Amino acid sequence: MSSLPNPFRRLIVSIGLVLAHFGLVDRERAIRTADLSWPRIVTGIARMSKNAVDVAMVGIVAGVPAITGVGIAGPYWGLAFSLGGGVAGGTIALVSQRFGADDSGGIDRAVRGSVVLVVAASLPVTLAFWAFPTELISLISDDAAAVGFGATYLGIVGFGVPFAGLNLVGSRVLVGSDDAYTAMILRASGALINIGLNALFIFGLGWGIAGAAAGTVLSNVIVTCAFAFGLVRGRLPGVGALPVQIDPVGSYFHLDTLRDLVSIGLPVMGRNLVWTIAEFPMLAILSTMGSAVVAAFVVTRRIWGIMNTPGWGFGLASSSLVGQALGTGDEEIAETYGHEVIRFAVATYLVSAVVVATFARPIVSAFNPSPEAFPIAVSLVYVACIAVVFQGVSGGAAGPLDASGDTRWAFASQFVGMLCSILFAFLGASVSAVGLVGLYFAFLAETSIPAALNYYRFRTGAWKVVSRNYRPGATAADD
Repeated sequence: MSSLPNPFRRLIVSIGLVLAHFGLVDRERAIRTADLSWPRIVTGIARMSKNAVDVAMVGIVAGVPAITGVGIAGPYWGLAFSLGGGVAGGTIALVSQRFGADDSGGIDRAVRGSVVLVVAASLPVTLAFWAFPTELISLISDDAAAVGFGATYLGIVGFGVPFAGLNLVGSRVLVGSDDAYTAMILRASGALINIGLNALFIFGLGWGIAGAAAGTVLSNVIVTCAFAFGLVRGRLPGVGALPVQIDPVGSYFHLDTLRDLVSIGLPVMGRNLVWTIAEFPMLAILSTMGSAVVAAFVVTRRIWGIMNTPGWGFGLASSSLVGQALGTGDEEIAETYGHEVIRFAVATYLVSAVVVATFARPIVSAFNPSPEAFPIAVSLVYVACIAVVFQGVSGGAAGPLDASGDTRWAFASQFVGMLCSILFAFLGASVSAVGLVGLYFAFLAETSIPAALNYYRFRTGAWKVVSRNYRPGATAADD
């Protein structure tokens, strides 16, 4: 492994070893969980840092209107990850269980089917973004400057939607087969390439906000090509052999596989779409509170994204490890992994929250917000540091649900949480005496409600029964 990310691994392993010392997790399982989760956390930090740098760069070039424009376009771009992430939720469930059962043919069918579903779901979105960017941005804001910036960004970045979805599928194939490291190398490298291209296009070529969008599209194309090349050949230059090699020749429309991908993936897609769609009314509500509040919210969400990266790693590690155990029929070890990953995730989120809260003011300053937006953003970051800890429970408990195919419950919990979040924000915007306090409670509701509901479902053990419908022997094996 490269020496560059090793400090991240040492940090995650150290947290696991402290928990093991107090008997909260098993030492060997903690190390295995850390080895699967830390590359995904690094990937998340790289990608969320890229998003934060985007906002900072356009803020330097064009100020608050550009920050607001990118923020408004953000939920639309998030559709790429909602659609692709939904399909990829089915991918990792099927791949991890078939990898555990040594069913290479089943893995091939799962990957080919995932590609078909991602392309079919994302192409209409690309066409809509290209054809109606101004109309879509205008649905959220009537600020002419913000709408202009947002439409420019959205019209270009839409071409990256299919590639972003395919990248998620490629990543889940590797994580589901015990190789989070290579997935990290490819996706984190893509984020770094994105930052470099954005700097070149925005500052070097003077393309402004269009340069930020072009850099995002091009970097996603590069990463997609790398995933496809590596998975088809079964190895990557500089990385070596991959744990799986996908045969691109075969049925892309294996009905049993497509049916499983859809039944597992649709609730995951819905869960991802809950927040993406919720951002539209949220931003519209906040727009009534003034541009400073919107800009502060956008900055806080970018910082939140970086703080939330432990969930990326632990959620996928849990899905992979629990799925592999279920694939061998060992439900007891699957449940044990689920419990321990939740504890591990909460502890890691606490560390992340403490660090960000300590340096909240200089972190917010890096985004170059207006004097009016700065104190609002700082206060929101402090609240976010409390709210994000609940993500450890929510994401950790959702991992076994995703691995087993019991994805509807996590979708419903996220929906309820976001509905309450929007209601609190609306209360803050409508009642002057409530004001920003309503937004504080919106952050807390977004995470605490799904945490309680997902953990309840995990404790019932119903997900183990659901998993029996998706294990390798439950579907037809002929191509």
